[in-house]
Amino acid sequence: MTTPHEMHPDEWIDPYEKIMMVLGVLMLTGMMGTLLVAAFAFGIQVPSPEKQVNPNTISEQGPFSEPGLRDLGGGKYEAYIIGQIWSWNPREIRVPAGSTVTFFITSKDVQHGFLLWHKNLNAQIVPGQVSKYTITFDEPGEYPYLCHEYCGIGHHTMSGVVIVE
Repeated sequence: MTTPHEMHPDEWIDPYEKIMMVLGVLMLTGMMGTLLVAAFAFGIQVPSPEKQVNPNTISEQGPFSEPGLRDLGGGKYEAYIIGQIWSWNPREIRVPAGSTVTFFITSKDVQHGFLLWHKNLNAQIVPGQVSKYTITFDEPGEYPYLCHEYCGIGHHTMSGVVIVE
């Protein structure tokens, strides 16, 4: 019988273990490659706050004092949305087909989630932070948005809709 000191280092690891280690490294490399392609080719972004606001005075001054849609001309719009227990303000936004809407979303009270159906918008809305997302609405229809982060007993009533005409 040979001792580990007499064995060549290649003989210390069982051949099946070597195969599993190689497969593991290949799988990790493949997943990392997929993540990088998704991040750069499909425009996936890590959300970061656009700016900070005071959630206690958000309704008193600045663009959030009158939440809603602002027409910038040329088919471009800005939508200022405030989440608060248990509603979105405004609950309805209307834009023509082909419009590009930049959403500025914040919360007055607790953490909310903002999910815009049929579009790639799924955001965590934190009090005091303004989240910014730009979406183009090519097809007419209704695009509901709702809170997907449990925010209390009336959570199920927290919804709104973007109507594209």
